[in-house]
Amino acid sequence: MGLFTNFVGNAAGQKALLAHQRGDYEQALKLYEDAFNKGCTRAAVRIGYAVLLLRTGRSADSVTQLRLAEKASDVTKEQKTQIITHFAVAQYKLGNLPRALELLRELFNKKKTGLLYGTLGYLLVESGDYDEALSFNKEAVDYDDEDPICLDNLAQVYYRLGNDKASAEPLFRKALKIKPESLDTLYFLAQYDIERGDGDSAREKLEKAAKGRFSPLNYATPEMVQQALNSL
Repeated sequence: MGLFTNFVGNAAGQKALLAHQRGDYEQALKLYEDAFNKGCTRAAVRIGYAVLLLRTGRSADSVTQLRLAEKASDVTKEQKTQIITHFAVAQYKLGNLPRALELLRELFNKKKTGLLYGTLGYLLVESGDYDEALSFNKEAVDYDDEDPICLDNLAQVYYRLGNDKASAEPLFRKALKIKPESLDTLYFLAQYDIERGDGDSAREKLEKAAKGRFSPLNYATPEMVQQALNSL
């Protein structure tokens, strides 16, 4: 592959990444495909495409792109960690939660990062093991008590696994204060509003959540949010 082809393909890849960052997913998907057809070789572009495929429900295709990214000539050590993390999320979405947890635990044992605390913390909630999820997510909040994802994860442990809504609420509220657009946090706090009979406040939160960008690691789905809105 010639240098000119690489240049053209990689320039197209940069356009795809920019569209992705803007939230123009439909355009970004087209631009990613165009970039690879033009010879894009950058690991960052493959990873971006894989993440967007995950976000749009194409987990198996995401796995394919992550494997290609891992083989890219410019892939960095940091990007390899990202690849494994996203691969684990893809495994979870494909129904293989034990494999996802195994991969993330291996990474976490090598190096503790905010991303791993948030991702592994959420998947531990999904595993349903209250004691392990509680212990890990308490550690995550101790690691960074200003991380809205870690706060939301711990709140979900109490709310979903422990049936302890009183302990969950202040954590949800702190998470929302730090990140007002957090979809899960908005969804759960709307449930408190509904229980208290404050339909207007619940509607405001749910309508805001409905306009957000849902990810593979959101508990709330667009359907759940809409169902909650319809119930008001």
